[in-house]
Amino acid sequence: MTKPVLSTLLLLLTLTAALQAQPAKQVKESTQLWTGYFAQTRLSDQWGLWTDVHLRTKENLLSDLSQGIVRVGLMYYLNDHTKLTAGYAYVNHFPAEGHADISQPEHRPWQQIQWHNNGPKSRLMQWIRLEERYRRRILNDSELAEGYNYGTRIRYNLMAAFPLTKKGFAPGGLSLILNDEVHLNLGRKVVYNHFDQNRFFVGLGYQLGRHTTLQGGYMNLFQQLAAGNQYRNLHTARVFLFQTFDLRKPKS
Repeated sequence: MTKPVLSTLLLLLTLTAALQAQPAKQVKESTQLWTGYFAQTRLSDQWGLWTDVHLRTKENLLSDLSQGIVRVGLMYYLNDHTKLTAGYAYVNHFPAEGHADISQPEHRPWQQIQWHNNGPKSRLMQWIRLEERYRRRILNDSELAEGYNYGTRIRYNLMAAFPLTKKGFAPGGLSLILNDEVHLNLGRKVVYNHFDQNRFFVGLGYQLGRHTTLQGGYMNLFQQLAAGNQYRNLHTARVFLFQTFDLRKPKS
């Protein structure tokens, strides 16, 4: 399983590097801190709940806030390794250029298929997510306009974990985490930036408990903006906490 995972990550990174090498582009560099909490709760053999919460800074790691996200979903388990999810996310874009004195809200319904392949020497998680994005229109620096701008985006996420200690994925174990996620914009109104962004992460995962993992490391986010020749390149410190809960009654 390791070779296909590394090959896929290499392909995604090669595509991103090709975009970064394009001439006549304007790239804005900045540093951010991303924090996040993820919880997946299994209620029965078929049903579960998804929750994740995020808070992100703007520049220079700790100066101001850029974005806050609360996401919930209802999961349906096709089996123990594959599940479907449909849900809703509320996104708050904190004051920024173009709306310096007011936050911009975004409503984001989403649908996803996620699957896992877990073994003693590696863990693999993938998802494909579709998002319908309703971003409130902006009138000026301090006032929102009526209505929303709509966009559709698809995301593919691949995460692989490899144990670095004898404890493996048991409590107290340390693992290497590799993660890449590519975002593509869909729809007729998208002209210059069908490629939206790529997020590559490398870091460590520490198993705090059987169902709790803390991840920390470096993420590079490379994004193409709507103008086509304007890009963002974010150097990000990322700290995520993952938890899974199983509320099913033990089978007698």
